[in-house]
Order: sequence, then C-alpha cells, then structure tokens
Amino acid sequence: MQLNELIARINELSKKSKTTGLTIEEAKEQSKLRAKYLENFRSQVLNTMKSVKIIDPEGNDVTPDKLKALKSKKSLH
Repeated sequence: MQLNELIARINELSKKSKTTGLTIEEAKEQSKLRAKYLENFRSQVLNTMKSVKIIDPEGNDVTPDKLKALKSKKSLH
C-alpha cells in the first residue's frame, strides 16, 4: 500500500469512528495501519538523521558519537 493510500484509509477510518463508529475488524485495521504509518515515519526520520553532520561555528565536526555510529552501520533495507 502506498503512503498516500495508507493515509487516506487511516483518515477514512478516523472519520467513520467519529460518526458511526467502527466494527471490531475496522478498529483492528485502523490500529495496524497506524502502526505501519509510524514505522514508515520513524524509518524516514532515521534515514534523515543518518545524513546529518553537525558543524560548530569554528568549522569543527561536533556530530555526537552515537550519530556517527549510526551512520557507520549498514542499513538492512
């Protein structure tokens, strides 16, 4: 499922939950879709952080060691 489709379905279920309520199956689907969205979001943030390099005003690399270690790990994707 594409990200746009995922968000559209989450929004559709959210709107339905506010108006008529969700069936048990729809509530489970909503929960799974939200978890999938959060997983995707976290992955995007992590990939963004891997490309960050922090430089102080004097031009020194002050990237935290934890971030440097994260960058050096091979991605499993």
